[in-house]
Amino acid sequence: MMRIGLLGAGRIGRIHGLNVAARADARLVALADASAEAAASLAAATGAKVSSIDAILADKAIDAVLICTPTDTHADLIEQAISSGKAVFCEKPVDLDAARIRRCLEVVAKAGKPLMIGFNRRFDPNFAALRRRLHAGEVGAIEIVSVISRDPSPPPAEYVSRSGGLFRDMMIHDFDMARFLLGEEPVSVYAVGSSLVDPAIGKAGDVDTAAVLMTTRSGRIAQISNSRRATYGYDQRIEVHGAGGMLRAGNIHETSVEAATGNGFRADPVQNFFLERYAAAYRAELDVFIEAVKGGTAPSPSGLDGLKAQILADAATESRLSGKPVAVDLE
Repeated sequence: MMRIGLLGAGRIGRIHGLNVAARADARLVALADASAEAAASLAAATGAKVSSIDAILADKAIDAVLICTPTDTHADLIEQAISSGKAVFCEKPVDLDAARIRRCLEVVAKAGKPLMIGFNRRFDPNFAALRRRLHAGEVGAIEIVSVISRDPSPPPAEYVSRSGGLFRDMMIHDFDMARFLLGEEPVSVYAVGSSLVDPAIGKAGDVDTAAVLMTTRSGRIAQISNSRRATYGYDQRIEVHGAGGMLRAGNIHETSVEAATGNGFRADPVQNFFLERYAAAYRAELDVFIEAVKGGTAPSPSGLDGLKAQILADAATESRLSGKPVAVDLE
């Protein structure tokens, strides 16, 4: 029975905490959060005790911790947890500064304990199936990868000001997905962006509508489209065009029911929030983390995957500001 501690009992922490509590091979023994109300609520739902971060990290009986705290705490907590002999699962990103991520990964390497980064979209059943079929050669050599990600509505401007910007906060998932599908590392990043949804986002120095074009050394292309507004729900699609055809995974609707009348076909809306859309992905990534820790293998996505996604996000941010492509070296 793996004993797990949870740092952060907010929206994402609650998802992970409930998923651990539902397992037969793991137990959520302790959790900590700055909000006493959030901590007490999740403790009541899972049977875990409310504790402090320091106490959880010092508890030798805890095998692993899940880090779901604010971004600016991630790197420090990873280092502390890893150094205390625990396996670590950490929500993205490791940090908003690539240099800080590199220093953190040096600590992880010296400690020799597992670190997994929460790029949950790799574990979406549809995206994962597409990737397996793609790399089995079903559509031949990869030529163009297209990733579309659009939120139902924009976040508050005060969130934007501390988020690191759309490329580091939102599109970082899509940078990881593009790498996951391409089979080669990008070597060039070109980004454009505008503030078309909420003027307050532009005033905060960010964009809410953006596109990125990346190329690999062999000439493969990845194109990513993001928007902070989709009036029809949470828009999550990928498509890969290859020499022998195309694979695509579409949106998940609230139901699969279609109505057909003289006015045409009508389907139910797509799921409207990431907690619904990626519920299965959150469970699957926890499966992978626990099995890796139990088996003594390196989990994936790794800390290095987190660093590479951050480098691409930084390059996109630089490219949007300069109006020029930015060369990257991820090898």
